[in-house]
Amino acid sequence: MITPPSLQKGDTIAIVATARKITTQELQPFLALLSQWGLSYVLGSTINAEDHQFAGSDALRTKDLQKYLDDPKIKAIWCARGGYGTVRIIDALDFSAFRKNPKWIIGYSDVTVLHSHLNGFGIETLHADMPLELTLKSEATRTTVHEALFGKKYVIEAASEKRNRHGTAEGELVGGNLSILYSLLGSPSDIQTDGKILVIEDLDEMLYHIDRMLQNLKRNGLLKNLKGLIVGGMNAMRDNTIPFGKTAEEIILDAVSDYNYPVCFNFPVGHVPDNRALILGRNAKLQITNTSITLDFFH
Repeated sequence: MITPPSLQKGDTIAIVATARKITTQELQPFLALLSQWGLSYVLGSTINAEDHQFAGSDALRTKDLQKYLDDPKIKAIWCARGGYGTVRIIDALDFSAFRKNPKWIIGYSDVTVLHSHLNGFGIETLHADMPLELTLKSEATRTTVHEALFGKKYVIEAASEKRNRHGTAEGELVGGNLSILYSLLGSPSDIQTDGKILVIEDLDEMLYHIDRMLQNLKRNGLLKNLKGLIVGGMNAMRDNTIPFGKTAEEIILDAVSDYNYPVCFNFPVGHVPDNRALILGRNAKLQITNTSITLDFFH
């Protein structure tokens, strides 16, 4: 895998909206944080743009992201917020210049589209919180994204729980939002999971939708040959009047019951107050015991 260059103080990053609309006012706390980190920034033309729920038309969002993918002076691209919309522009983007001069792509949730697509090019990306909410999250949320971007080694540690399957796994870290991964199956942005550690998270889904997505991943072979499975926040799940009968975590355990690899739940990643940064595409070591979970990234 190719690791984009680490950031240095004085570097310029671009902030773009590939999905839902956002205003400059909403970004003010984040922009102040960037200044504290010694970074300069430019706001894309999608910031303050509006086309119903989107940050401008598909054409505008494509043009905006393309501009900064191609600009060698821009050292990272931070997607301003999630929602929905990145999949509508992914096939119109030209990554030829980016592949010759890769830079960090940062975000999560809907940005899983970009993470998965770029993983196919062999380029690491950063699964991390968005500008919209970064300053409202835990200190560890901000610390880990800063350490990842500036090339500092860090380890993520969390408490274990009874449902976890203990063990040690080493492999490339891939994944992101479950709904997005499900939507990309069979497309050019689909990911390969054999011999890798998969991370999934989701928010505000029907429980039977979670089951349907996991069954589809299973039928497509994405769960069979994993080294390990990390489950982040699976929160604000919804149910029908007639209950599905299982929690999201129970649905996941059922889907992987035929396989024998370590599995952990409630890992600090996803739509949760403590959303640690994950270097997707990076080799990592996952250790799950009855008391702790440790994820250690290799350089």
